[in-house]
Amino acid sequence: MNRSIPMLLIGLVFGGLAGFLIAASNGVTLDGHDHTTDHSGETHATTEANTHNHAEVIHLKEADAPSIHTLLHADPAGGWNLEVLTENFRFSPENVSLAHIDGEGHAHVYVNGIKQARLYGNWMQLSGAKSGDLVSVSLNSNDHKALSVDGRAVSSQVTIP
Repeated sequence: MNRSIPMLLIGLVFGGLAGFLIAASNGVTLDGHDHTTDHSGETHATTEANTHNHAEVIHLKEADAPSIHTLLHADPAGGWNLEVLTENFRFSPENVSLAHIDGEGHAHVYVNGIKQARLYGNWMQLSGAKSGDLVSVSLNSNDHKALSVDGRAVSSQVTIP
């Protein structure tokens, strides 16, 4: 009689249990990380040598500062599409979590103050957004610091009609 399959199953069960025991003994938890909420003021490890803090700000001179404008477009299939127009700013997903470079980075999108996503381009479909929701988009540097001019965040807001 062939015992390959039962032995494989026994090995998988005991291997899985051993993995959980090793993880638990090293303090690993299975609670994950929630990216649907606003993390302002929190610091998160992106690599062992690199962290980012959502509360840090880069203060820019008005002459060099990027600008942002947001538009909403009704999606024929339902819902809304967000268009983000910028000047003096380039979306640079290839440099995310790296050092700050003037004039480039990514955006953070919030609906009613709750962070929905990072934005690495000019368009995004807003799933689940409804009439009256406030959509805010802020520009951030590659190293996740908020961009600011004269103490005001470089951001734009629009209310879903």
